[in-house]
Amino acid sequence: MNKKLIKIFLLGIILFSLTGCTKTLTTEDNKAVKNPVTGQTLTQNVLCKPTDKSTIEVYEKNKVNIKKLPECQNLKINSGGYEGLWTNIFVKPLAWFIIQVGNVVKNYGLALILTSLLIRFIVLPLTKKSAMQSELLKEAQKDLNKIEKKYANKNDQESLMRKSQEMTMIYKKHGINPMAGCLVAFIQLPLFIAFFEAINRVPAIFEDTFLSMQMGTTPWIGIAKGNLLYLLLIIAIAATTYFSFKFSTADSMASAGNEVAGTMNKMPLIMTIMIVVMGMFMTSAIGIYWVTTNLFTVVQNILIKRSREMNGKV
Repeated sequence: MNKKLIKIFLLGIILFSLTGCTKTLTTEDNKAVKNPVTGQTLTQNVLCKPTDKSTIEVYEKNKVNIKKLPECQNLKINSGGYEGLWTNIFVKPLAWFIIQVGNVVKNYGLALILTSLLIRFIVLPLTKKSAMQSELLKEAQKDLNKIEKKYANKNDQESLMRKSQEMTMIYKKHGINPMAGCLVAFIQLPLFIAFFEAINRVPAIFEDTFLSMQMGTTPWIGIAKGNLLYLLLIIAIAATTYFSFKFSTADSMASAGNEVAGTMNKMPLIMTIMIVVMGMFMTSAIGIYWVTTNLFTVVQNILIKRSREMNGKV
């Protein structure tokens, strides 16, 4: 499995070395340009024309030629020419698909949610395997605890080797793959980056509204203007992030020692605080995507847990 991970890591390096990516719009003194109305950090290489007056003014002020760009409704996968493997294989097709769904449902916020759910369903067979690890480790917990007690305070090399061998046997007995927990990270991170870039490079998405929230507006600005829906979005980000991380770290805590488990038990709260702080200054569209994927993960884990409980496996 380690060799496979190394190959994936090297492939990722090669992929990103040949890629193009989102470029932040900057001033002459290299400061990021923000839309004064929404608080959004703007992207220099947008894929299609913005229609919002304040956004157009900012681009024109910073000498970005947006007139040659296509209308967002007419965006094509190859719009803007070749920009690297990452952009042309992932970002542009994703942006195009969101636009197509948005043209059908007449709302790009809803299109973003539907696209997010569709992709999560596509990768469900892979993420389900990872989610199963938490439940399998719960079944193996008694055996793992016995090994922990057996080798408590034994730090010599021979004891550590025996402990490792016995734990490996327990993993095999219960069908546990310790590396499966990494699978979600390999999938989640590229998906997040692709959605992040697609959202920031398509004005039709961040200029649209969803549930009275302007999707390019940051929650910080929205709350400051008195719209409490942005506050509810932040609360949703916090809640879904916490429970999502709670599930994803459960399998690691189950096989860890008491001291390590105690530290890992704090991780969901720490990560939630970090993401909430970042979410305050990212576009609401990113927050909507994040809540959608987290909810999917939480529901998936709950259903897997209940299914195993009903079958008497937990």
